[in-house]
Amino acid sequence: MIEILSKENCSNHYKWGDNCDGWNFVSKADAAIKQELMPAQTAEKLHFHTYAEQFFYILKGQATFLIENETVLVNANKGLQIKAGDKHKISNETDQDLEFILFSYPSTQNDRTDCE
Repeated sequence: MIEILSKENCSNHYKWGDNCDGWNFVSKADAAIKQELMPAQTAEKLHFHTYAEQFFYILKGQATFLIENETVLVNANKGLQIKAGDKHKISNETDQDLEFILFSYPSTQNDRTDCE
């Protein structure tokens, strides 16, 4: 049976960071696809993944990334890839919600090292 996925119909909803939301659409060892929402003025911790590469596609708002000490702004309808091993974090420094799709390959499960 073909299943249409949405925030209301996902494999798992979770809370992370500073009151942020996430929805798992695909969760396998070789890939994970999520949609995440960061309220205004929230941020995650600086970290890296030893094996996983990640692609962030911004749906709504503006994301501020810190990647290897370089700040990059990414607006809606644009995307950014982060290579395995790169220290990075995403933040929402605006007064609007930030929503994005996150594709990790392989999955980041048990592959995250916090730097702060």
